[in-house]
Amino acid sequence: MGIGELDREAHVPEGRPKGTAAGPRTLAEALRARGDDGLAALLRARPDLLGPVPNDLTQLATRAGTRASVVRALERLDRFSLQVAEALAVAPDPAPYPVLLDLFTGGNEEPEIEAALPGAVARLREQALVWGEDDRLRLVRTARELLAPSPQHPSPTGLGPTVAEATAGMSPGRLQEIVAAAGLPSTHDPVSAVAALTGLFTDRERMGALLDTAPPEALAVLDRLVWGPPYGEVTSRPTAPVSWLRDRGLLLPVSPRTMVLPREVALHLRGGRAHRAPEPRAPEVGVVREYRPQVVDSAAAGQAYAAVATVEELLKSWDHGGPAVLRAGGLAVRDLKRTAAALDVPEHVAAFWLELAYGAGLLASDGEADERYAPTPAYDDWLDQPPAERWARLVGAWLAATRTPGLVGGQDAKGRTLSALGPDLDRAAAPEVRHRVLALLATLPPGAAADPESLLTRLRWERPTRGTTTARSTPAPPAAVPATGAASGTGGSAGTGAGAEPGAAGPWASEAAAGRGAGATRPAADLRERLARWALGDAELLGVTGRGALSTPARALLNLPLGKAAEPSAAGGGVEPEMAAERAAELLEPLLPQAVDHVLLQADLTAVAPGPLQRPLADALAVLADVESKGGATVYRFTPGSVRRALDAGRTASDLHAFLAAHARTPVPQPLAYLIDDVARRHGHLRIGAASAYVRCDDDALLGEILADRRSAPLRLRRLAPTVLAAQTDPASLLDGLRSLGYAPAAESAEGDVMITRADAHRTPPRTPPAPVPDGPPAPDATLLKAAVRAIRAGDHAATAVRKEPSAPVTTGGLPRTSAAETLATVQAAAMTGSAVWIGYVNAEGAASQRVIAPVRVEGGFVTGYDHTADEVRTYPLHRITGVAELADEEA
Repeated sequence: MGIGELDREAHVPEGRPKGTAAGPRTLAEALRARGDDGLAALLRARPDLLGPVPNDLTQLATRAGTRASVVRALERLDRFSLQVAEALAVAPDPAPYPVLLDLFTGGNEEPEIEAALPGAVARLREQALVWGEDDRLRLVRTARELLAPSPQHPSPTGLGPTVAEATAGMSPGRLQEIVAAAGLPSTHDPVSAVAALTGLFTDRERMGALLDTAPPEALAVLDRLVWGPPYGEVTSRPTAPVSWLRDRGLLLPVSPRTMVLPREVALHLRGGRAHRAPEPRAPEVGVVREYRPQVVDSAAAGQAYAAVATVEELLKSWDHGGPAVLRAGGLAVRDLKRTAAALDVPEHVAAFWLELAYGAGLLASDGEADERYAPTPAYDDWLDQPPAERWARLVGAWLAATRTPGLVGGQDAKGRTLSALGPDLDRAAAPEVRHRVLALLATLPPGAAADPESLLTRLRWERPTRGTTTARSTPAPPAAVPATGAASGTGGSAGTGAGAEPGAAGPWASEAAAGRGAGATRPAADLRERLARWALGDAELLGVTGRGALSTPARALLNLPLGKAAEPSAAGGGVEPEMAAERAAELLEPLLPQAVDHVLLQADLTAVAPGPLQRPLADALAVLADVESKGGATVYRFTPGSVRRALDAGRTASDLHAFLAAHARTPVPQPLAYLIDDVARRHGHLRIGAASAYVRCDDDALLGEILADRRSAPLRLRRLAPTVLAAQTDPASLLDGLRSLGYAPAAESAEGDVMITRADAHRTPPRTPPAPVPDGPPAPDATLLKAAVRAIRAGDHAATAVRKEPSAPVTTGGLPRTSAAETLATVQAAAMTGSAVWIGYVNAEGAASQRVIAPVRVEGGFVTGYDHTADEVRTYPLHRITGVAELADEEA
């Protein structure tokens, strides 16, 4: 918005006073007439206006009219409010409220629109997109430039330019030809000719009579253009119907081969309506099925426990170091495939669990030279928490995360594949979309599962636009004209073809899809729609929803009402997040399966856990046996390798027998006891140490057997002594090689002691979770809003204070200039009388400013007084005051 709009007085009628009785003349005056609550509402709705806090209301109005701020405000309007703004952009400026109403109703009675329109106007006025009283509604200039039609661009309503705009630059002779063909009196004044055409097209009776004489083919051409796009491409020799329309000004040329339907003609054909299908009411979220709330909570609790177990399993498999970090960051595709196979889930689901653990601060890179992923120390703290608290922490991280795992596998703007845990996965809108999806689910009765398509329709209504404003300098492509001469096609920046509602996607292009990430329904889908679809799937994976309905613990976590439907605008608030997480964990805890302290041993070398095991038992059994299958009952299998793993961890055969006897509800089967004893008898018979590596054994025949085995050739062994073999490989490789041959060697230290391989986990240094990328400035809290309003009011009071003409000249920068003696005498007099003065001040950094102060004390080269600009008491050095002037008597 330029200064011209702020100071405009051209629309103030002669003789009307400049007070509020005539209504505000500028946006700044409209803001000045608001109360503190109104200013706070504006700053809350448009927090970008607070960076930094404006000095006064004129600066606030200027900032509210900047292109970036207006675009952001328009993007956050619901569909009907945006339709109202679009209608104001094609209405006269200023537009009386009845004119705006007629653009929606066409002069007919529309109770639903009549009831919704005042609220939409109030929302636009609250956000400073519209100002003025109801008899003089004005859309801010920047919004009008974005939404209004022009000779090159139709508006989102599908309307084209006015007759005056379309005929600008047309020769007077051509205008006279059009006037004559339309049956109007000839005039030699182009201005009056345009006015006559405009009057004809806006007169319903005369316009109807003119169209009654039109050929049916010409009316068909108009039918194709009436709802947009209004442009059509013609040949050098147009057909008779097109020529008939062109001769009478019903189609006007934009270029040698492009014609446009004037706005006045389109409005007549539309019956005076700016939009084909106004949407004053938010669509309802449909219900596909209703369950008992207990069924929903049970299903959600089961999935919540599975989510916690999956994250634990994933990170436990990376206890000794996970996959390497790519040079560009992220996880290699082959490592993602291995992780998905290990978890027995699709790759996009594995990417979700990886990103969830990363966002919760449980997983990070270790920062070593050979950088790898590993659990963080926070993972150990997370394991010590009860399952319900662990779930609440995971869901809290998911709700706040801007990283979007659904994009994994797609491509960025440069065509590079997006990898899990890699860069460029942040989407600032993700948290807001997740919260809104869950809030809409909460509006349904408990146990009701929402219809996903109706939920997406509601979200599209609430936020119909997304992305950046299209460049207004690029002309819209005209529609093609077929051989019959009827303009048709799908060209144009605002329309979607004949019969489609122009502007349904708003004036902004959808944000380009970052790739064909997992879960994307189509590559070109709008980002917010894809985020919503992913949010529904992720919520089911996490146990936030059960069978498509919001669970009771999730309602508590989101600070939503329990046991009843929430308001449509429900959003978390009123309770600290920590308290909400505790409450959610309390509600979830009774629904989770209880941990058991025993297993059932079977003769086929398996053990069945009839439920989730207690942590010490689960950790010990994971070393002694391999997981064979998961589910309600986990099956573990004992193998020679798993038993040897337990022996390597320092357990003895007697320890293992005692452990099984203590935790088995069935007797230890004989095959399992024999397996343990057999592996233990051979364990450590061979000793491996560092020479580069060596093998020693008291049984020289066994060493001879190893040397004779062809499979040992890759180890490059040679005998150094009857009981010692040397190898040209490292001890770890030698250990693994001999074990692959069926032997059970044990590693030993440099001192000859057996090395016990503890299950100590590799951990990264302490890491902080990735910070979410903000979607614009954060919403200000009540304290900041109150302080900002006070500062703006104080600055506006100082800026609008009426000052006496200074006795000394004012500098170019606007600061008064007085001598040091005059400055001292004036502030001393003001301190004695308690009056306010206007000073020019230059701070230590050399920044100059004007201030209104009420001096209370002048001493020691300083003046102390109440600064109306800062709304606080301040002290100023007298030598930094450039000059002083008294305020006018009525303001002093």
